[in-house]
Amino acid sequence: MNQRDLAEIKRRLNPDKRNPSVICGCYADHTGNPITSFQLPVAALYEQENEKYMALFRKVLSGPIGQTLMPIAFPAETDDLLLRVRDTAMRDEDTLQELFARLIAGIRAEHPDMQSVEDAQTAENWLILMLHDDMDVRKRDVNGDADYDNSDRAFSYLLCAVCPVRQEKPALRYLPSDGVFAERPPEWLASAPALGFLFPLYEGGAADVNTMLFYSRDSHDAHEAFLQAAFGAEAEMPAAEQTDSFQTLLAQTLGTECSLDVVQEMHETVSGLIEEQQKDRDAEPLMLSKQDVARVLTDAGVSEEKTEAFRQGFDATFGAGAVLPAVNLVAPRQFRVDLPSVSIKVDPRQADLLETRTIDGRNYLLIPIEGDISVNGQPVFAPIKG
Repeated sequence: MNQRDLAEIKRRLNPDKRNPSVICGCYADHTGNPITSFQLPVAALYEQENEKYMALFRKVLSGPIGQTLMPIAFPAETDDLLLRVRDTAMRDEDTLQELFARLIAGIRAEHPDMQSVEDAQTAENWLILMLHDDMDVRKRDVNGDADYDNSDRAFSYLLCAVCPVRQEKPALRYLPSDGVFAERPPEWLASAPALGFLFPLYEGGAADVNTMLFYSRDSHDAHEAFLQAAFGAEAEMPAAEQTDSFQTLLAQTLGTECSLDVVQEMHETVSGLIEEQQKDRDAEPLMLSKQDVARVLTDAGVSEEKTEAFRQGFDATFGAGAVLPAVNLVAPRQFRVDLPSVSIKVDPRQADLLETRTIDGRNYLLIPIEGDISVNGQPVFAPIKG
């Protein structure tokens, strides 16, 4: 799935358009007991309410693919519950409630029973929101531009947002009729989705019913327990964990050859590949294999011995044949150098200005001075010392 595919669906969630006709919801307490379930005709919602609901659904389609958004494949033995809910457009109440029960089981797998009364009093409730929509798939001309007058098929999908619901603390509120402030009882307010999914995956106008696009607000959390309990699916390694594991692998396998020059070369090369890929909105996110990374290391001057150690370590860490999102290997818009007492942020386009040098037996990180200098916003003058 690419950014153009995502943008097509997100346009459907424009609150002014009111494309999805109905929103279905289930509200459960922290123990998994349903409090209520409901259906809201979108056409009957007030403008502000519709905007709030659509903002929650759009959030489930936000962030880079490979980081907050991950394609998740279903095991071969998975039942067709999601398909049945989609194909009935959420109109079959029994099937819809079966799905809500499955999703609540997933939430409960991640949030077991509270161990104390205090924990239970501050625990979050959960709001599960679902919508169904049919989107016309537009034909495209030779330049890739959509022909909005012609459509040869439709893409039917479900979008789910799972939102924590937190109880606010009591507060004083102003009562205009009495001219005084009085206590406002605590209210339960829905937060931005912690997780959600698009089903099925949308691939250039076609539906991949064996895969969902899974959203996690926290790139450190893959929601393994939720996916296993709700769908029997295996989670992908979280994006943040992929980054940490890759950096550790480089340090361990390259040893002293994991130099500033090598990391600079890798950052510049991979960032360039990402930037080039992103120019084509129809292109899939850039994925790199161990061989792709090994070529970059070789070009950066890493020895064959260390490069082979990296290849073997890659298989052991990520699995044979694994490919990783390039954005999880380097941060294209960031280049930061950390020392025990100093942290330096550099424009990635100027990272080659940094160099290491040994002077009088001591190692230094050198940064040439170009232009004005300021400290905490205060302009300063750097005297030249001979």
